[in-house]
Amino acid sequence: MSIENEFHYSRGFRKIHLELAIFGSSLEILHCVFFPDPCFDIPIFGVDIVANKSNISAAIVDLSPVSEQLPKLIFDQLSSLSLPVFSKVRTLPDWGDIFSPFVSFVSPITEVEKNNFISLVDSYLSILISYMSSVQPQSRHSNSTIERYRAQQYYCQRQKLNDKTRNVLSMAFSKSWADQYIEKALFHCPSLF
Repeated sequence: MSIENEFHYSRGFRKIHLELAIFGSSLEILHCVFFPDPCFDIPIFGVDIVANKSNISAAIVDLSPVSEQLPKLIFDQLSSLSLPVFSKVRTLPDWGDIFSPFVSFVSPITEVEKNNFISLVDSYLSILISYMSSVQPQSRHSNSTIERYRAQQYYCQRQKLNDKTRNVLSMAFSKSWADQYIEKALFHCPSLF
């Protein structure tokens, strides 16, 4: 088993995490999350793709809100997208209340569906990047910033309930290693101040 991680940051994003995990020849996972700096009213971009030798068992992409709702411009642009149809739509987990109404959680079957999912990821990223260029930061002590920080904390807490991730990592390493990796690498939410 191998796991490669890259961590970056940029204006508006406290952490951009890219991970590629390969478990023997049977499982590959691409995990990518852009965590915004809470001073910016920007949603969390996330995409995961889980594949084995023969198919993609799960693919999810979303711009998850960090306040009561997505910024209006992003909501309007997502609403106007022509969303592809997938033959196998997956059910969100019980902890999935963190996702937006525009989350796409599917198992793309055909090459057309796989390409459609990649195009959807590209559309979500394009919307985020375009929006990002117009957003100005707010004070670290403003109520809006603190609300967005708490929403990120909640997002991370809910993601940590994903037993599938914990079980795969525990089998390859150990439960304590998996718990630390999830806490410190995947969904760490540092103090705001």
